[in-house]
Amino acid sequence: QLCQSDSVHPAELWDHLSSAESLTEQRGVVARFEHSGHQRVLHLSITERSLAVGETSVNKRQAVAWTSLPPPPDGWNLNCFQNIEATIHNTGTDTVHVTVWVVSSHGWSAVGATTALERCQQETVSCDLRELYPDGTPKIDPGQVKEIRIMIQQCDSASIHISKLVATGPIGAWVRPKGHLDVPEMTEGDPQAGRRVRYSRDSITDQEIYCTLYLPSNWESGKKYPVIAEYPGNLFFNSKKCWSTGRPEQCVMGYGITKGVQAIWVSLPFVSHGKIAESGFGSHEGKDTADFTIDILNDICTCWGGDKRNIFLCGFSRGAIACGYIGLRDDKIARLWKGFVACQHYDGSNWRESNMHDAIQRAPRFHGKAIFQIDNSAEKYAFVVDATDPSVQWTWATSGLGYHATAMFLDKRPLMMQLQQWFQTVAMPSH
Repeated sequence: QLCQSDSVHPAELWDHLSSAESLTEQRGVVARFEHSGHQRVLHLSITERSLAVGETSVNKRQAVAWTSLPPPPDGWNLNCFQNIEATIHNTGTDTVHVTVWVVSSHGWSAVGATTALERCQQETVSCDLRELYPDGTPKIDPGQVKEIRIMIQQCDSASIHISKLVATGPIGAWVRPKGHLDVPEMTEGDPQAGRRVRYSRDSITDQEIYCTLYLPSNWESGKKYPVIAEYPGNLFFNSKKCWSTGRPEQCVMGYGITKGVQAIWVSLPFVSHGKIAESGFGSHEGKDTADFTIDILNDICTCWGGDKRNIFLCGFSRGAIACGYIGLRDDKIARLWKGFVACQHYDGSNWRESNMHDAIQRAPRFHGKAIFQIDNSAEKYAFVVDATDPSVQWTWATSGLGYHATAMFLDKRPLMMQLQQWFQTVAMPSH
């Protein structure tokens, strides 16, 4: 049955915003609201190419700019709608690629709709709020939408008008999958049990380089806890392939592995010349990332009860490659790890600076107990396995998700039961 209150066509989804200053983020764009008759219009323009932090390519394909609309205080209440639509008009002189993203919170991902518009062309795009991954897992929780992002890609300059941003297609209320986990959102403040906070070693919360630190819900001062350190994927926005911001707050693996108890979880940045590297491994071929990692883990073990003999490294995509490329770059950082969890890629993937020849040279530095691989090919990485100490236990598992995303870590599936059991077994108290 349809939600009765939602059977009437809703107001436009930006009616609660008084001006463009109410937008939560303007990256590489100039934004302003205008009126065309009785119609409110958002005008966006860019005058130069905007690249992700850490991106060194000058290829126009890497250009990305956006602005984000926050929800009203009580949310948008989208549980009973099928789509979000927007009409986009190219008012510039060049072809423009535009994506409308509906971004969920608490670890859910995003759904997007993309169009390429020629000069003067206009099109209405539609984001499916009920879109599923290939195995039937929902991409987002439409009741927990934290932003609507309008993104311009692959352009040196652009001028567009967006109008009629509305929810359409009243439908039966969305049903939450049983057993799905909600990742705590990053907040400001001091670390506390059950909270995920923006954290830096010197506690200056407004500096550009930070991690996110989560103390387990059962955390007590004076006790020791295993630590899961996690690297995020690379910045990558493609409505049919992936939503990835490249920033530490998007990490979810550590929370899925522990369900928020029994272990400290820290989501790490890649570091590029004093900023968080959304793309690539960071400056000085990843050395700055490695140095930050070592410093922050030493701090967590000293100040928050992390067990130095019980530290795990995990990552998705770029982060999975970094398990070897960063985590085994030298003996100093390599001796930190008791185990790895790598999902959808690993060192030797021939991405950026990581190649198979060098990955084989790094592999012997791993002196931990076990490595858990998800959605990776044992055949592809056989040379890395052969170069690793034969005492290391390798596990090769598949998620079944069928997509380049981290959703598998937050739902109830055989993979997660296996991974959670693996972690409990390997992370038994070391003293």
